[in-house]
Amino acid sequence: MPEKISVLLVDDHSLVRRGFRRMLEDESDISVIGEASDGLEAVDLARSLKPQVIVMDCALPEINGLQATRKILEFAPETLILMLSMHTEETWVRQAMEAGARGYVLKNALDLELGSAIRRIVSGETVLDGQISTRSNLKGERADGLTPREVEILQLICDGKSNKEIAAQLNLSANTVAVHRANIMDALGIHKTAELVVYAIRNGLVNVP
Repeated sequence: MPEKISVLLVDDHSLVRRGFRRMLEDESDISVIGEASDGLEAVDLARSLKPQVIVMDCALPEINGLQATRKILEFAPETLILMLSMHTEETWVRQAMEAGARGYVLKNALDLELGSAIRRIVSGETVLDGQISTRSNLKGERADGLTPREVEILQLICDGKSNKEIAAQLNLSANTVAVHRANIMDALGIHKTAELVVYAIRNGLVNVP
């Protein structure tokens, strides 16, 4: 018999993980070998269990799915990551793909065929949910989304940190952080920090504790 596809499920909601596990238990060629409830646990389990595929939620506590994906692929570049998200915006899809994900599917899709999506990325395909918009959700000047560094700085802005604090944390100059902040606002078409924070939270661009 051919070896089963080993899968790690990563989602911060146990009911969601249970639902996905039940979905995959019906698949004779797929085996769920572990579950993680946050980004750091996902990285640890990826290291110890060495799953072939990781089904990764985008919005996770500790570190988000994009950050966890980057960390995992640093030490296990052969791991296939299927990103699950509530977000249909092109910005999120592009960031997931840039992080190294091999597929992006919507968690709330009524016709979510998780087993099929897993098989497709194992066979070498890139899987994108059919509902995903190809339009950008950015209102400003730039059409190609925020860079990973800008997302990182946006998160820290939303955490209430000043340019000086962000600079110290990321080992950058305060001037560089100010330039990034201005670029983020231009990209999003927003010019006040309070509006920026509201927009980022409402559109799921940052993690909210």
